[in-house]
Amino acid sequence: MRFRNAILFVALAIAWGSAFTAIKAGLEYFPPILFAAFRYDLAGLLMLGYAVYATDQWVPKSRTDWIVVGIGGSLLIAAYHIFLFVGEQGTTSAAAAIVVSLSPILTTGFARAFLPDERLTTLGIVGLLVGFLGVGVLSNPDPGNLLNPRTVSLFLVFLATTSFALGSVLTRRFDDDLEIETMEAWSMLLGAVLMHGISFGVSESVADVQWTTEAVLALLYLVVVASALGFLIYFDLLERLGPIEINLVSYAAPVVAAATGLLFLGETPTVYTGVGFICILIGFGLLKRDALRNEVARFSGTPNRGE
Repeated sequence: MRFRNAILFVALAIAWGSAFTAIKAGLEYFPPILFAAFRYDLAGLLMLGYAVYATDQWVPKSRTDWIVVGIGGSLLIAAYHIFLFVGEQGTTSAAAAIVVSLSPILTTGFARAFLPDERLTTLGIVGLLVGFLGVGVLSNPDPGNLLNPRTVSLFLVFLATTSFALGSVLTRRFDDDLEIETMEAWSMLLGAVLMHGISFGVSESVADVQWTTEAVLALLYLVVVASALGFLIYFDLLERLGPIEINLVSYAAPVVAAATGLLFLGETPTVYTGVGFICILIGFGLLKRDALRNEVARFSGTPNRGE
């Protein structure tokens, strides 16, 4: 069973890490927001089909269900992907993936603010600050030109990560029985509609798309591998491993993004990229130290002294 989980974990890291490279590649042919909208037009339909197959409730019923879908569609899908796709135009796949790996840290920070049962210790606050330091090191801003394209792009990716973390916390405020597959499906579809509206509002057009083989492959990869297959693996591992171990995929994905970016796009990570990633990883470890200790004890079969 552990071998199977490890294989699936690696598969998920590859699917989600390489997605940053596929986005970067596809941006050569698609307007960014329209590209994201197309992705979730198709991924939402695939996920809805899976929800019909796998769940007893594939349509949200209560007002609370629809509020959760609204939060998911607007923050987890639309805002996250608009900022991410626009931001990735000016940075590398690896750098974008590393900034997105800040999400578990930001989620903990927002949970402290919005969920009364969550608390941050002094060491947890240090972890939060170290994570932010990692983003600062990664961006390596020029004090004389803070609005250079790379810094602005990384800031947009940071806004994407913030949107996702905030949406993750806000959905937890509502006590609903909506199946996660159903919530994801309808959030994807709502997010796609919102992105089409914003794409139209900023004058993006289907006429601007270059329908090359590379463009179609990038889109299909994001739809089938990163979205449909990726989320199916995610749901399976979430049930088997729990949220703490699943969070670790955020730190495997940048390694995959760096490797695939180098292999397919010729992107070379810098020293700042590596140091920023290490800072964010340390920040996550400080924030989640107790949970990680429990997971290690559970995995090794050793009783936890804190229990």
